Amino acid sequence: MEEKPTSYERVVYKNASVYHYMKIYLVFENGSKSLSAEQFKQLIISGLKDLYGEIGAAFPFDVLTFDQTELSAILRVYNRGLVKLWSAITLIGSYESVSCAFRVTQVSPFLLALSGNSREMEVF
Repeated sequence: MEEKPTSYERVVYKNASVYHYMKIYLVFENGSKSLSAEQFKQLIISGLKDLYGEIGAAFPFDVLTFDQTELSAILRVYNRGLVKLWSAITLIGSYESVSCAFRVTQVSPFLLALSGNSREMEVF
């Protein structure tokens, strides 16, 4: 019996997701500032307006979760607006005259992927 050589087929899927999800943190220089979810979103919107103007910043994004104690959030944004949103929050440097910075920790087209972080896992 003659063996046939093994053949492989490469399958590539295009991203079917319409959205991207971002897990972000806001860090203040002195660490003592507190914001509500509305103030957090307004800070991001003002960063978008500063960088792209009124028209360039007029794309929708949602704050899905917000933790007021850690100043962290999960944002949902259309794929076409991901780069604009990411660049705008990167350039935000202050809030009410207090130095701050956004830290993007995870980005994924799948919300479930943000539920865990392999870099923070503990191995037993």
